[in-house]
Amino acid sequence: MTTTNPAPATSAQACAAAPVLTRCAEAETCADPSSTMTLLAETDPGQGGFTVYRSSFARGAAGAPSHFHTRAWELFFVIGGSLEVLVGEETTVLGEGDFLAVPPHTPHAFAAAPGAEADVLFVFTPGMDRFDYLRLLGSVMRGETEPGAIAASGERFDNHYVDSPAWRAALAART
Repeated sequence: MTTTNPAPATSAQACAAAPVLTRCAEAETCADPSSTMTLLAETDPGQGGFTVYRSSFARGAAGAPSHFHTRAWELFFVIGGSLEVLVGEETTVLGEGDFLAVPPHTPHAFAAAPGAEADVLFVFTPGMDRFDYLRLLGSVMRGETEPGAIAASGERFDNHYVDSPAWRAALAART
């Protein structure tokens, strides 16, 4: 049997992308009263890249209001529990093992499903400096930063909030 080895990478190819390893014990976390986000990996947005974090939501916790991104796909993988999501104007519940990919310009929102916790892996591609956005959210939740800073950061973080009657109705049905 004959095997062939691929040609070795040139130094330019080898430097273009390096492996990324984040040990759980060393990952930064951001927390608020209803969720904990573990920041796993974020590569250079100028190189395309990606952003990956894990969010653990308390029972019935709010996630994100209706919003869209103009440049990135947002990917959801439910590790455990249940996540209620809005995509366009339809809501559905994702369960353990379910995957959802939301393309740019698509309004979406999410929260732990009513009466459930949710453990979700989020991936953005290309990357979008999401870690700084999550840090900003934490700062606002702790009262260290004015809430208007979130709206003012929309273009920087490619996070554009929109009204959704369908999402408002889904949230109202919880009470």
